[in-house]
Amino acid sequence: MSTIRILLADDNVEMLANLREELATQFEIVGTAQNGLDAVNFVCLLEPDILVMDVTMPEQNGIEVALHLRAIRSRTKILFLTIHEEPEYISAAFQAGALAYVTKRRLASDLVAAIDAVVAGQQFLSPSLRS
Repeated sequence: MSTIRILLADDNVEMLANLREELATQFEIVGTAQNGLDAVNFVCLLEPDILVMDVTMPEQNGIEVALHLRAIRSRTKILFLTIHEEPEYISAAFQAGALAYVTKRRLASDLVAAIDAVVAGQQFLSPSLRS
């Protein structure tokens, strides 16, 4: 099985560094983006398997990025990693085409499991968010 290629998108530089450190031993991190427009451009340029991104970002928010990528029929799978735990964000994310939604406070326990689910074509929602 080939290495899973991941693009990270978050406006917090420290979070990007933490994610890179957390994931680089298991996955290939192909790049990082600090806003939604860069995330779209990097997905088109780098064609990662998975885009791990925040909901709240400048230029375009994560939901807008997901809708844009779906509109251009990108094959990159979308996984949201965010602080937003409200049902309306979760619903919007999945409606926009995301396969996974992980809350940042569950990053350590849920992120790799979410990536594995996405690779398998399955949906994933942090257990703490299930009602």
